[in-house]
Amino acid sequence: MSKRTGIKVQENRTDDDFIMLPTVDFCFKELMRNEKVRKGIIAALLGVRPEEIKETRLLPTILRKEYEDDKYGILDVRVEMHDGTQIDFEMQVAEFDFWKKRIVFYLSKMVTDQIHKGDDYDKIQKCIHVSILDFVHFPEDNRYYRKITFCDTKTGEIYTDIMEIHVLELGKLPPEDQNEEGIIRWMRFLNAKSRKELKEMAKQDEYFGEAYEELDRLSADEKKRLEYETRLKYKRDKYAQLHYATRIGREEGERIGREEGERIGKEEGKSEMIRSMWKAGVSEEQIASIAQKTVEEVRKLCK
Repeated sequence: MSKRTGIKVQENRTDDDFIMLPTVDFCFKELMRNEKVRKGIIAALLGVRPEEIKETRLLPTILRKEYEDDKYGILDVRVEMHDGTQIDFEMQVAEFDFWKKRIVFYLSKMVTDQIHKGDDYDKIQKCIHVSILDFVHFPEDNRYYRKITFCDTKTGEIYTDIMEIHVLELGKLPPEDQNEEGIIRWMRFLNAKSRKELKEMAKQDEYFGEAYEELDRLSADEKKRLEYETRLKYKRDKYAQLHYATRIGREEGERIGREEGERIGKEEGKSEMIRSMWKAGVSEEQIASIAQKTVEEVRKLCK
């Protein structure tokens, strides 16, 4: 991890070692263009065998606006299944304010985007949002994966699964277990930080093998590599700018706090002096002259 930017990068690499990392959103989007890779990840999420995923189709990532002043929803990767189910994948490395509200906004847009004027509600198909996060979103526990849907808060009974959220927190992955299966294995693949790690995982099954080969092909493409490096540089610069702005803001806040504290301290000291003189029998007029206050202000303080 770069101490300056907080973004994980490949250190001291040679060109032979270089491989794009899936946690960079550009790389993740390119990787998900491969249908076999999509099937492997989706099967792990849904808890089924990849062979059961009949078809996956990439959809436009800009969601329709209902009104002119509506906010656009722009997704990372949007997939439609053979049964009409839609899945939105988003890779997010840096911590993001209001992430929960952002998820709900995009998920709601995915639902409403299916309905046009005159359509019935039966046209609505299931929509799933998948957050792949390289930061801790739920600090209160160590659960690295959770599935969220509408349910009865008392009984836990699912009311509807028409909207579903999957949250994958890469930063919470436990030490590796040889008997792991399902989504945790894909989380480890997406979280890999070197060619060596990815190559080892590629030996586990054909879907990881396909994902590794796709990353290898992307990394050898000079144009794709330039786009990847540009995106990575943009993220580093953005993080550095945010870090700089935060530091300047903190320093300015501390300076204002010190000055305000000194001002308040001086005012309190002057008030105590006024009250002491008043108790000692000094006239209000004399106190006002010494303290540079009005007689009315002196009386108010002494009362």
